[in-house]
Amino acid sequence: MSKPTDMAVYNPANVLDAIIAKLKLKNDAALSRVLEVAPPVISKIRHRTLPIGATILLRMHEVSAISIRELRALMATPAPGASAA
Repeated sequence: MSKPTDMAVYNPANVLDAIIAKLKLKNDAALSRVLEVAPPVISKIRHRTLPIGATILLRMHEVSAISIRELRALMATPAPGASAA
């Protein structure tokens, strides 16, 4: 059984930032245009009021060529104080 400090924390900003960097986009508004979603959707995902759903995850994969597995891994960041394995 793992300790609570070993658990990952959901952080969708990592995914958004990785796609912005890979596609050399300027900001979230540019990302929303590439993903073909309204800008408030990106804002809600970034502020954790809307989870990254399957449809937008697939769209992120299509436009960035980042694997689904890597996108999902980017969503989870180690909890503060978690040991690196």
